[in-house]
Amino acid sequence: MTAPVLMVLGTASSVGKSVLVTALCRIFRQDGVRVAPFKAQNMSNNADVTPDGLEIGRAQAEQAAAAGLARAVAMNPVLLKPEADRTSQLVLEGRPAGHLEARDFVERRRDLWPAVERAIASLRAEYELVIAEGAGGTAEPNLRAGDLTNMRVALHTGATALIAGDIDRGGVFAHLLGTWELLTAEERACGGAS
Repeated sequence: MTAPVLMVLGTASSVGKSVLVTALCRIFRQDGVRVAPFKAQNMSNNADVTPDGLEIGRAQAEQAAAAGLARAVAMNPVLLKPEADRTSQLVLEGRPAGHLEARDFVERRRDLWPAVERAIASLRAEYELVIAEGAGGTAEPNLRAGDLTNMRVALHTGATALIAGDIDRGGVFAHLLGTWELLTAEERACGGAS
């Protein structure tokens, strides 16, 4: 049986997605559900090392701890570690895989997607529930072509999706409505409504 996916998306970066996924992992674990976190692609210099010596984002390591699990590369198959304004070190499936220029990301995403598919499939086969985290803003039209971690994952997995916003920043209702309005009808169906 393939585990369902609950996806936490956001109106922007730093709206609480990572904290919410961590909390949900802990809650489901306490309820006896074998749950695992997942973030297809993370951009962060805050990395952690798995027991087998591979790298994943620090947030996914914390989420794994909340779920009572050892850190695993399948929880974060693509990690971009910023080096300059438009250049990042690419860590693919836990191992350094060269450098990636921002202008090349859309083209290179074809090469990265198979790692994302393998990772999410392995987690869904091993656990009862996967809680996936999106990145940045969910519905930014200028980033849609390069999407590797938001609606592409939600649609691929048939996830039920939640959209998080940060009320402390002001304008949260406009952010939520704007995000909803920019989603396609197919993407809106991931939230259980249209």
